[in-house]
Amino acid sequence: MKKILLVDDDRDFVEATKTLLEEKYEVVVAYDGDEGIVKAREENPDLIILDVIMPVEDGFSAAEEIAKDDQLNKIPLMLLTSFGQRMTKETNIPRSRGMEVNADDYVEKPVEPEELFRRVEKLIGT
Repeated sequence: MKKILLVDDDRDFVEATKTLLEEKYEVVVAYDGDEGIVKAREENPDLIILDVIMPVEDGFSAAEEIAKDDQLNKIPLMLLTSFGQRMTKETNIPRSRGMEVNADDYVEKPVEPEELFRRVEKLIGT
């Protein structure tokens, strides 16, 4: 069974998404970018789904760290976020950071379950 690392600080979103994805995949979770990097190294997932707006280390910073890491940079990366909707009011992360990140897919929250499965399957199959 393929393994997905889901990194997001919204615990309700993590639990709902984990439950959904566990229909077809093994799911490991982390709640911030730093923990996500550690878990990625420990678990060697087939896909990393990474939220952008998080405390400690935001998703863009974590994605940059993943890209520089020879152990991790071959793992497909999906950025899953409400960043576009929340951009100027709730975060001080500049939108231009998103253009610098080399992600394999970028999905806006909320995402329908069927759409999430379709995009995950496109990146890693079932």
